[in-house]
Amino acid sequence: MQLADKHERTTTKAFAGLRVLDFSTTIAGPHCARMLADMGAEVIKIETDGGETMRTRPPLRKGCSTVFGQLNVGKKSIVLDLKSEDGKEAVRRLAATADVLVENFRPGVMRRLRLDYDSLRPVNPRLIYCSISGYGQSGPSAELPAYAPVIHAASGYDMAHLAYQPGRDRPDYCGIYHADVVTGTYGFGAIAAALYQRTATGLGQHIDVSMLESMLTLTVIELQSAQFAVKPPPRPMFGPTETANGYVMITVASEKTFQCLMAVIGRPEWISDPRFASYAVRRDNWADMMDGVEAWSRQLSTDACLAALGSAGVPASAYRTVSEALADPQIAHRQALSSVEDGGGSFKVLNLPFRMTGTDTTPGKTMAVLGEHTDVLRDEIGLSSDGAIPSGKTLATR
Repeated sequence: MQLADKHERTTTKAFAGLRVLDFSTTIAGPHCARMLADMGAEVIKIETDGGETMRTRPPLRKGCSTVFGQLNVGKKSIVLDLKSEDGKEAVRRLAATADVLVENFRPGVMRRLRLDYDSLRPVNPRLIYCSISGYGQSGPSAELPAYAPVIHAASGYDMAHLAYQPGRDRPDYCGIYHADVVTGTYGFGAIAAALYQRTATGLGQHIDVSMLESMLTLTVIELQSAQFAVKPPPRPMFGPTETANGYVMITVASEKTFQCLMAVIGRPEWISDPRFASYAVRRDNWADMMDGVEAWSRQLSTDACLAALGSAGVPASAYRTVSEALADPQIAHRQALSSVEDGGGSFKVLNLPFRMTGTDTTPGKTMAVLGEHTDVLRDEIGLSSDGAIPSGKTLATR
């Protein structure tokens, strides 16, 4: 039974009733805001009339990007010119009705537009204003331009990773943007904490999320080693172990799994071998141990190798493509994907990676067309399409 099945009729959304203004672009901010949308918040994505750059990222079908959809499904869409007084007034009026604002402009941009936290706090003291940036909102690096690959390099992550690649002296290329997803997730957590605190104080606050510091959280061991002059002891190097037709990843992180692995490969005597008998000496002789494991694995197909390791309780996996991972029956069992619609048809997006017995965490079903909700929202806040204030309109606040 799945966790969600315990309350299969649950339709409650944890953040139902919350309004979020999403000024963010690319990945980190939109990822954060989509998590809020999945939890039930009304997320209003604010764009210029050309739309943000991720709308053009492939895969494209009939001009609609599924990558953009993955990051923005379930949000409403409004087009505003933030450099015009009409656009700024629309933001101020929307902010008066909002609970959360998410932005990831370079520090100083929202201040120059007079839409920063200090400018909007008088309009709505309960507003939780989340700023995501490369280096934080202040300091000597604050206004430097930053994208995830730059932050990977600046944080030490790439060089730390290189240190675990024997024989290599050039850092890896960057194809997957860890910093964006990690930072967006920290932003989501900080917003949730601020919402909880607001129940006691009645006040919002400014959240300052740094991509640099977020990325540093991935270097748990390396961060500690960097603080001391004593050279840290060698660590086990987990990497591909060759089979007869491919590679597997085997991870030995406890005495029990080490003993089980030795039994599987037919080397029970190595359990008491002075080279491997304890973790302290084993890490010094890790390459020799894995050579022995590979001598065994090369005689078996990947499937046979995984079957033997799995039956012995040794953590292992084949090296899979993303397509292969998505085809895993476990993904289907978890209902980890949802089908959504945009102007190009249907496609699947990944759900939030957690399930809750009392909360529906599934995403919205449709992608808004650029500017789809502009007229409705402008009318709600008392601004007509020409910028005039219709008679009899009053501004609701939260």
